[in-house]
Amino acid sequence: MTGHRKTILVVDDDQDIRDTLTELLVDEGYDVLNAAHGGEALATLRSQTRPNLILLDLMMPVMDGWQFRAEQSKDPEFADIPVVVVSATGKDDKVAKLGAVQLLKKPIRLEELLDAVSRHIR
Repeated sequence: MTGHRKTILVVDDDQDIRDTLTELLVDEGYDVLNAAHGGEALATLRSQTRPNLILLDLMMPVMDGWQFRAEQSKDPEFADIPVVVVSATGKDDKVAKLGAVQLLKKPIRLEELLDAVSRHIR
């Protein structure tokens, strides 16, 4: 089964959220990469395995989710990776402008997260 596992990039400045999401997703059979902000996420995209899905927080220091998404969209190598926004502050209409495939509001319910991941991962 090696080589067939899907990879998810979790981008959130909250270490506890990153750790929790990583644990849940690994338990579901996914490989998980982590980044504490958008700048770190861009570096991860350029140096690690290409993820099949990105879970993106909006409010982060250094580079927020809006800035990350703008940069990701400009890079043809990564622009097509689906993004699920995970945010307490996001609004559906603003998230739609980002080109995100879905908005999950914090706190996230496990069933909602797993449904979004299975629906959008490529």
